[in-house]
Amino acid sequence: MTPDEAKQRVLYRDRLVLVLDKPAGMPVHAGPGGGDTVEDYFRYLCFEHPRPPSLAHRLDRDTSGCLILGRHHKGLRRMGKLFQQGVVGKVYWAVTTGIPEVGAGIVDQPLSKLTPAGGWKMVVDPAGGQPSVTEYRVLGRSSEGLAWIECRPRTGRTHQIRVHMAHIGAPLLGDRVYGDAGQRVRMHLHARSVRIPLYAEKPPIFVEAPPPEHMQNALKACGWDGIP
Repeated sequence: MTPDEAKQRVLYRDRLVLVLDKPAGMPVHAGPGGGDTVEDYFRYLCFEHPRPPSLAHRLDRDTSGCLILGRHHKGLRRMGKLFQQGVVGKVYWAVTTGIPEVGAGIVDQPLSKLTPAGGWKMVVDPAGGQPSVTEYRVLGRSSEGLAWIECRPRTGRTHQIRVHMAHIGAPLLGDRVYGDAGQRVRMHLHARSVRIPLYAEKPPIFVEAPPPEHMQNALKACGWDGIP
């Protein structure tokens, strides 16, 4: 991104928080692989504040869409409490390479981190995993066996949607960890919207992010009308 592109990705801004349309393929913060991160561009998002914003939560490298930032300590503290209370509404859109047998439901499967020699991943672990709950609804289907699914995570475990969708026979298109390792397309997972009850005296903040370009053809094949 350029600094101007980073500013153009701001979907919402007030005195406490900022919601950014995170691009797919860019990690939110530095990792062992190096390269550009979303955090590198926070210095261009100060606007009238003297300091750059900070992450209020995280999205995976290959997930696009609504990313909430706290503009200073007060905003971060308030967002931290809202996430802890589980009252921030998050909606994700996924395109999957299988169609769930049930068109809508709740996946309630605890997750644990598995660290084999080849690298770590999350696994369903009914005996010792952390509580993990995802509500889902199939919004559309394609003739090629793809599904457009709306996911509402009730908990915030790492890779939760990816593991839960694979668990019910609908791994994400492009997910080479929990789906077909031979896929050569970018993962199709998008943080479509957030609902933030930030101010007691006002209605919740509602922000939507348009689907990224790499997901649009698959979404249209599943019945999406193309309206951002």
